[in-house]
Amino acid sequence: EKKSAERRIRLSARFFATPDGYALTLTDEDGVTATASIAAAHEPAQQAERALNTIREQLGKLGSTPFVAEKIHLDLADAPFLPASSLNALRRDAVERLEVARLKAHTRPPRAAPVEPPVPYPEDALSYLANVLNDKAREFYARHGVKLIESAYEENEVRDEVSLMITKHCLRYSFNLCPKEVKGIRPDPMTLVNGKETLTLRFDCKRCEMHVVGQLKPHVAKLQAQVAPQKVTFFPSLPGKMRPQTAGAGGK
Repeated sequence: EKKSAERRIRLSARFFATPDGYALTLTDEDGVTATASIAAAHEPAQQAERALNTIREQLGKLGSTPFVAEKIHLDLADAPFLPASSLNALRRDAVERLEVARLKAHTRPPRAAPVEPPVPYPEDALSYLANVLNDKAREFYARHGVKLIESAYEENEVRDEVSLMITKHCLRYSFNLCPKEVKGIRPDPMTLVNGKETLTLRFDCKRCEMHVVGQLKPHVAKLQAQVAPQKVTFFPSLPGKMRPQTAGAGGK
């Protein structure tokens, strides 16, 4: 699988001795700086070059962070002996401090002033398909010049046939009856039958869309906003294996 591109923040690191131990200063490409320190004895390493390489290697491990070390400067008189665990803890502390410093240094840009007058909406009438279900949405469209705004389907104001589903999957195309693909063909009307319910299929060939059309059911229109809680039976295993546990709606 191809790895996606990553945005890394370049930084430089300076590792140096302090009277009580050692410190690490990180400076990112934006000039934000943070310093962390550890208490440690100034114990010279027996193999100086190997010790310096270990320090650089451990301080440069920034793989899971948003940073990448561009330069690591070791400001030391002698090569010290330090366990890798101490170097790792110092690096993590410095990175955390740098992330906090970056957040403090960030200035949020001013919010853009609203355009006056508001940009007109490209249509002056919206059907239930716009899904306007609350006053805030209605106010938004009205403010942008929409004059006729139908409520969303869930408001149960729609009584005539409506598009219950709009899909790019087209049965005409699947049955090789597409007027765009088969010249001169005039396909018969199509319906979907589900038990006693018949749904009409309408085709918007210009947009390559198939609409499944039906009517709002009477029992849906009369549905109350709140339904009385009902007991729900939960089965820890397959029914018949164990006695059921009964709880109120929302119970566990």
